[in-house]
Amino acid sequence: MIPDFSRASWMKSTRSQQTTDQCVELAGAGGYAAVRDSKDPEGPKLILEGPAWQRFRHQIKAGAFD
Repeated sequence: MIPDFSRASWMKSTRSQQTTDQCVELAGAGGYAAVRDSKDPEGPKLILEGPAWQRFRHQIKAGAFD
């Protein structure tokens, strides 16, 4: 069961632009990770199980989506 992220502690990504509004935030809960647009905190969230999040994060760092 996917946890409720409504009370999660969200952190801004270190890769987010500090001088623009292009920011993403990350939260973890119950073995899941969630990513959201900081401009729309009530909007949709990308929610991944821990192992899927680790693979996704590795691909991002490797430049797979650049």
